[in-house]
Amino acid sequence: MTTTPVRIALVVSRYHEFVTGRLEAGARAALREAGVADSDVVTWQVPGAFELAQAAQRVAEAGDCDAVVCLGCLIRGETPHFDYIASAAADGIMRAAQATGMPMAFGVLTTNTAEEALARAADGPANKGRECAAAALEMARLYRALPSRRPGARL
Repeated sequence: MTTTPVRIALVVSRYHEFVTGRLEAGARAALREAGVADSDVVTWQVPGAFELAQAAQRVAEAGDCDAVVCLGCLIRGETPHFDYIASAAADGIMRAAQATGMPMAFGVLTTNTAEEALARAADGPANKGRECAAAALEMARLYRALPSRRPGARL
């Protein structure tokens, strides 16, 4: 019996690329180690964390993947901008997942300093990109195993 490959989309913020690039590398490494072919992982870049949900929803609506991994980095500054963007990113990604019925993993770091962000994006098992990709893969497999929802079916 042949199984259909799992396809994963990575939506990655370019803002703070010195961190998000490491998150993406961690995500790709985790997926590779889990048996997902590099050709079944596609990356879409967006300007910043605020744009992650918008792009994730469009990627999901295209139907070319089984899960979306959203990767970004917010580092607290001197104004409340950090709080607004963090809240919008989290809420937006959840709403996009609910609207599309596709698993979306939240890999947006919210840290006080660049050093904290780099520690969470370091090589190895603690890399948050790795953790996020593993969660997305698990959810994609779960969604495949669950029966499709029929119109009028009870949850």
